[in-house]
Amino acid sequence: MKKKKDVLAIVEALKEAYPEAVCSLDYAKPYELMFATRLAAQCTDERVNKVTPGLYGRFPTLEALAEADVSEVEEYIHSTGFFRAKARDIVAASRMLLEEYGGVVPNNMEDLLRLPGVGRKTANLILGDVYHKPGVVVADTHCIRLSGRLGLSDGTKDPAKVEEQLRKILPPEESNDFCHRLVLHGRAVCMARGPECESCTLRPWCDFYTKQ
Repeated sequence: MKKKKDVLAIVEALKEAYPEAVCSLDYAKPYELMFATRLAAQCTDERVNKVTPGLYGRFPTLEALAEADVSEVEEYIHSTGFFRAKARDIVAASRMLLEEYGGVVPNNMEDLLRLPGVGRKTANLILGDVYHKPGVVVADTHCIRLSGRLGLSDGTKDPAKVEEQLRKILPPEESNDFCHRLVLHGRAVCMARGPECESCTLRPWCDFYTKQ
């Protein structure tokens, strides 16, 4: 595993390269982020951002989504894939938020994981971006790939294990933004196929580059 000084160097290099560590999903309300993340499963964020304006235009409130016909929700999100399960989860989660949480997205992992369609990735994103809780790690595909290449994880593809390993080495106050920056870097430089190592600012600390 990486030495602490190397981990901090990677954190700082990413902060310099991507000062605006923002979520790539568009949302105006906490529940919209939750549902956008559900839609992003097996789908690009870009596609989700094209779909959600229509969905939230038709169903502008949590109450409207809770009362929605699932088949109509399916029509709006069809292009995101797995649309039947996603539509079912969105309507069911809307109802549960209203019935059990007063329409407020929970601020803790236990309650978030009770909501239909919400896994650890979605829950961590809510805790980090909405509630700004320290120590949050969103282990998405980019985070998993880059953590393994850099040597910040042991190379596992298991999101829960990557989350655990990163939480141990990252400064808690940096972890959420760090994950957003990994996504940006994974799209711009360290792609799954054909990473542009020669132009990568993380080369000095990257196991993948060193082994080439």
